[in-house]
Amino acid sequence: MIIIPAIDLKDGRCVRLSQGDFQRVTVYSDNPVEIAKLWQESGAERIHLVDLDGSLAGAPRNREVVSAIVRQVQVPVEVGGGIRDMKTVGAYLAMGVQWVILGTAAMRDPSFVKDACSTHPGQIILGVDAADGMVAIQGWTEKTAASAVETAMSYEGYGLAAIVYTDITRDGMETGVNVGKTQELAEAVSIPVIASGGVRGIDDVDQLLAVEKSGICGVIVGKALYTGAISLKDAIKRAKSVQP
Repeated sequence: MIIIPAIDLKDGRCVRLSQGDFQRVTVYSDNPVEIAKLWQESGAERIHLVDLDGSLAGAPRNREVVSAIVRQVQVPVEVGGGIRDMKTVGAYLAMGVQWVILGTAAMRDPSFVKDACSTHPGQIILGVDAADGMVAIQGWTEKTAASAVETAMSYEGYGLAAIVYTDITRDGMETGVNVGKTQELAEAVSIPVIASGGVRGIDDVDQLLAVEKSGICGVIVGKALYTGAISLKDAIKRAKSVQP
């Protein structure tokens, strides 16, 4: 299981939201590139980027920052937020992004995901964001009647690289990862699952490592890194010390 530091982008800055609420924003840096370099120096094997403005607008809004990060770090990067068409997918991958994350577009048009996976095998990740087990879209501002597990299962066989499962009620709150729901989803599909939302300390890493065999391949860590509640170096060391 790998530890993936998150950089959320809003107005060109590195921020964190609380429970996906755009009115509850904390700015951690005006220079996301330097943050990416810091995580690389700390041993990150992958960096998770989210274009928050793009997720609401339905099109990239922090493309220049993403491009700068890709150019200046050697660590593979995954990007989500506002990726709603094949042109955007292709542009990000051509830029040097390793994986693109499809969320809202995937929920509205599964054929888009299938086409993206076919055109760019191994480079498409499905983002499943949920509150109380039900999927939310459009920057988490719209709740749906679709369950996270059933949604994930419907994408079996598409050729996805992974699924990022985010419990948005915990995201940015440091209340602990929803290990139970993450494990439930991972056991329901054959697609590798990346846990996200609520990491508060090394205990969350330990709990996920304990159920890693269910299909959990990574965990995204955001606010806890910025507050100092968890050390990226320590988390990576702990993850590497446990064999799946």
